[in-house]
Amino acid sequence: MAENPEIWKAVAMADHFEKIQKLPDAIEGCPNFRRVPGYKVYCCGQPTVAGFEAALNKACGEIYPKDGKIIWINMRQEPIVYVNGNPLCARPANKIGEYAELGNVTRDGIKADEVEFIKVCEGKAKNNDGKLKYVDINKKELEVEMKEIISLHDVMEKLKEKFPGVTHCRIPVCNSAAPLEADFDTICNALQGTAITTPVIISDQVGLSRATTGCVAACLFREFQICARFEGLVETVPGVNQALLKMDRYTMDPKKDPLFKGEFEVIKELVAELPDGEAAKRECDKVIDKNGPAKGGGSGIKQLRENIAESKLSYEIMDDAAQTFLKLKIMDNIHKYFYVICFSAYMRECAVVAKDAKYDTPASALKVPKSFSTYMDDHKVLRTIIVEGRGKLQWERPIPPEALANLERLANEDFQKNLGRIIHDIYQSAHGLFKDLPQGDHKKRAKYRFASKTLMRVLPANLMPVIEEAIANKVITLDFYEILGLAQGANKV
Repeated sequence: MAENPEIWKAVAMADHFEKIQKLPDAIEGCPNFRRVPGYKVYCCGQPTVAGFEAALNKACGEIYPKDGKIIWINMRQEPIVYVNGNPLCARPANKIGEYAELGNVTRDGIKADEVEFIKVCEGKAKNNDGKLKYVDINKKELEVEMKEIISLHDVMEKLKEKFPGVTHCRIPVCNSAAPLEADFDTICNALQGTAITTPVIISDQVGLSRATTGCVAACLFREFQICARFEGLVETVPGVNQALLKMDRYTMDPKKDPLFKGEFEVIKELVAELPDGEAAKRECDKVIDKNGPAKGGGSGIKQLRENIAESKLSYEIMDDAAQTFLKLKIMDNIHKYFYVICFSAYMRECAVVAKDAKYDTPASALKVPKSFSTYMDDHKVLRTIIVEGRGKLQWERPIPPEALANLERLANEDFQKNLGRIIHDIYQSAHGLFKDLPQGDHKKRAKYRFASKTLMRVLPANLMPVIEEAIANKVITLDFYEILGLAQGANKV
């Protein structure tokens, strides 16, 4: 352990909080536990000690043996300890809250930090009459008498007394950004050698973004097993129409908005570049929908594809500071969606190789012919496409060309004389562009921001340098009436 490691500075934060349960039919101690329709894949938040057992009992049901193989994948970045059976995670003091991006975190690093964090908590409790101070996600300070403290690793080891076949795999990933290529390979390695009926449980803190992403990848791996095994066997049966058995015939509602269908420019480039791009996207979208909310045919909370479009709609009604944060989050989520489609294409390629090699191979014996990292090495251009294209979105609503041309003409003819008309026409354009938004402060803010930026675009050439210098020197801000006031004064001079 390095001198003065960061874990010594960490704050204990309760994983569970009020309203963490977002789905009906709650399982005590295991937030948002659910099964992905059509797959033996489950998703949940961080359980209590008792919640682990409840979740495993639910996954086994009445048929699957409790001593059978079960895969549990934890996608948290934080070290986790259990105090009196309840999970607490170690967070930097400046990253307390429901979500936190902790940067480059490794599995081995988390395990080492958990051991050290137990010592930290024990020391704090010893100096406080056996009571441990911790915080909730709202930074409220709490205190509990510490009767027992164990690591997540030890919780899982103890579970093996009742469920000897359970294996615990940690894949720490960011909340918004795409998992690393190696992370996808770790998921494949965890599932390779398991039957289609083997339960897979994937968790994060709440059962939202990270766990849903892991579940999508796990379901795509199961699709690989189903496709390679099922189609390979069927091809040996004469007289069967193969077209009717294809796994990629999923179609999305054509009435959906293009962004909700995932038709981003960089995704279009990806689909065009992949040999089987349309089918890979279709299969990926099917799995994403199954992992999403009930309205789209799923059982979950997070819709990885449509959430990008929803965030984009929110972007234009936020203030500038919030826009900066949200823009990065949107680009990260597009990056993630891009990589999940790449993984879908990779799994489809693996299925073709597997079923062509041997028709009678059981699903549990199927092996991927090469890693996902190698697949991406073979398609290096895909990495370039996403890096260069993840920000290719229409971030601002475009003013109609004829309206912009008219404003520029009025400004260049006689800015001072035509100022009333210019202001009127800018707000008329704003009213038309944002008429779909509900009345309220958000709509007013969006229209005002549009008016400010449009005024900057149509300023005459002699005024533009004056305004830009004033903004750069923070004499004024990018505010409609501040720009207008300085422009009028400068024009008179």
